[in-house]
Amino acid sequence: MHSYLAGLGTGLSLIVAIGAQNALVLRQGLLRSHVFAVCLFCAVSDAILVSVGVFGAGLLSRMAPWFTEVMRWGGAVFLLVYGLRAALSAFRGGDALRASGQAQLFWPTMATVAAMTWANPHVYLDTVVLLGAVSADFTDKTAFAAGAVTGSFLFFFALGYGARLLAPVFARPRAWQVLDLGIAAIMWSIAVRLIKG
Repeated sequence: MHSYLAGLGTGLSLIVAIGAQNALVLRQGLLRSHVFAVCLFCAVSDAILVSVGVFGAGLLSRMAPWFTEVMRWGGAVFLLVYGLRAALSAFRGGDALRASGQAQLFWPTMATVAAMTWANPHVYLDTVVLLGAVSADFTDKTAFAAGAVTGSFLFFFALGYGARLLAPVFARPRAWQVLDLGIAAIMWSIAVRLIKG
């Protein structure tokens, strides 16, 4: 149980920060568009990456010692660019999403979620590298991984469906501008931390 709870806590602490993927889940929840599919895709993807991290990170770092550095710098670039896009969206303001009346097509939405999940090096740093490193301290790796995976499922579905509670706030374009500015600030701060190592 100790390993499970440690995995749950570690997984939640790494995933809670609003990142590119989380911001997209929040937006989909506010729009009430394909929420279940988006949450499920993110949670299952996290489960796969957590498993790779917990059960294969040591092997990966031995086979490709350069992997961590590539992920660090790739993650920093990705986050800087995504932060810039969020900041530009905030300053434009006119293109801000509204929480209702905006239909989105399923496959383009899922393609965006897939890109935010699998093409974002920061996701690999959190799930494969960091969780993999933390799990090395636990003898029951299966319980640790199960805890981290549980945390992913809890978080994504709470974020996606809990966003509805914020719908009245995000009915105002100004709220979307504030959200985009906050996302930009968080992306840039994570990028700076990655650059500093």
